[in-house]
Amino acid sequence: MSRRKVIAGAVLLVLITFLATTGGFLYLLNVNAADLAGTWRVFHAMQIVKNKYVEAVSTDTLVAGAIKGMVASLGDPHSIYMDPKMYKDFMIETEGTFGGVGIVVGVKDKMLMVVSPIEGTPGEQAGIKSGDLIVKIDGQDTKEMLLDEAVNKIRGPEGSQVVLTIRRGNAAEQDYTLTRSNIQIKTVAGKMLPDQIGYIRISMFNENTGNNFVQKYQELEQQGMKAVILDLRDNPGGLLTESVKVASKFVPEGPVVSVVDRQGNRETHNSDLTAIKYPAVVLVNGGSASASEIVAGAVQDTGAGTLVGTKTYGKGSVQTLLRLNGGGIKLTIAKYLTPADRSINGVGIEPDVKVELPEDKVQTTDLQLEKAIEVIKSKM
Repeated sequence: MSRRKVIAGAVLLVLITFLATTGGFLYLLNVNAADLAGTWRVFHAMQIVKNKYVEAVSTDTLVAGAIKGMVASLGDPHSIYMDPKMYKDFMIETEGTFGGVGIVVGVKDKMLMVVSPIEGTPGEQAGIKSGDLIVKIDGQDTKEMLLDEAVNKIRGPEGSQVVLTIRRGNAAEQDYTLTRSNIQIKTVAGKMLPDQIGYIRISMFNENTGNNFVQKYQELEQQGMKAVILDLRDNPGGLLTESVKVASKFVPEGPVVSVVDRQGNRETHNSDLTAIKYPAVVLVNGGSASASEIVAGAVQDTGAGTLVGTKTYGKGSVQTLLRLNGGGIKLTIAKYLTPADRSINGVGIEPDVKVELPEDKVQTTDLQLEKAIEVIKSKM
């Protein structure tokens, strides 16, 4: 038997053993000749590096690098490989508290961008704004940095500091030295404005947002609310299910959002609202992303209200988290479609009434909110 056949057989044995021990044995049912050939190339490359590189390198390091590069090759900033440390940090965030500076970041045109600062956090208090570009973190250039790698560098122990170099528009770059704090997010706030106009602000969609929103909505109803303004500006999104709960207070019975995978399978989430109760305006801007765009898109498509502000961010994809040997892969598996079957991924949603805020002037009044009040009064 030739040496090549022996090695190929050994590779197949290693692959079968790996899949069996990691719970992925059933994947072999979908493995074809091209897959096996590709696996052989990866294994061969790993052996070349291990045997020829000037310094010793561990198999774990090479495998992690291969997986990271594989996912990065998709060109999707929302699909990433997380090593065990990054995975642990990610899971801590989902529990609702973490050490950081309170900014949500994304990738736009291959640049690390602030999607939105979180209210009451060091990032917002320092004056960081939606749309700011983060060009350096502690002096390290972010140009080739993966999204979750950047997030991991911004986070850290409470009380420690991080320096973000920010570029805003055509202004000179500026360093912001921020002290990390324990970020605890209150997602819903509201009040009654003059003329019985209810105002509800949602900062993001976590596991409590839907119920907290309904509670605030009912409180305003008891106070005699006659119209409602929903403020989703600088809301980076969150849980789809919670956005559907919120949208179901505005959107009439029917689709709120559809999730479509690569095979075309469609899962539609519906509102059961029998009739629209109040005139509504939804405030949006470039920091309104993901779940907040689900609400905004549903309101716009169904005519349930008017969007006021500026164009939204444009994140219309769905990710799932897959465990992998202590780490994980966060992978885009589907796209959102609005009730009119619009895909907003990379496109965003244009408001019905556009209100830009001047960047070079200190705002003493909220021009977008003022316009929202004007619009809603015309519908009362």
